[in-house]
Amino acid sequence: MKEILEAGMLICFGVSWPISLRKLFRSRTTKGVSEVFLWLVFTGYIMGSVGKAIYNPTYVLVVYLFNSVMVGLNIIVYYRNKRLEQTADNEQPQEPLNRTEPG
Repeated sequence: MKEILEAGMLICFGVSWPISLRKLFRSRTTKGVSEVFLWLVFTGYIMGSVGKAIYNPTYVLVVYLFNSVMVGLNIIVYYRNKRLEQTADNEQPQEPLNRTEPG
């Protein structure tokens, strides 16, 4: 029963990662996304995967690995979006500091 409950918890969390990935990919922005949060969650899933693989390898390991991959993809898209934002900022024409109105 313990394995079923653990898998259920991971599946509930895991359903949100593909949704997050789609939204992050389509938005092309990092606004509203925490880089630190993504890395902490990714680290947690990796630690859970290693612990499960070493101490109690069951089918739940597959769910840990799926979640790790999904969060990893979210991190990759986060950095893609960050690069897109920096490129867009560099392409913006710079306004002069002293702008005078004609007239």
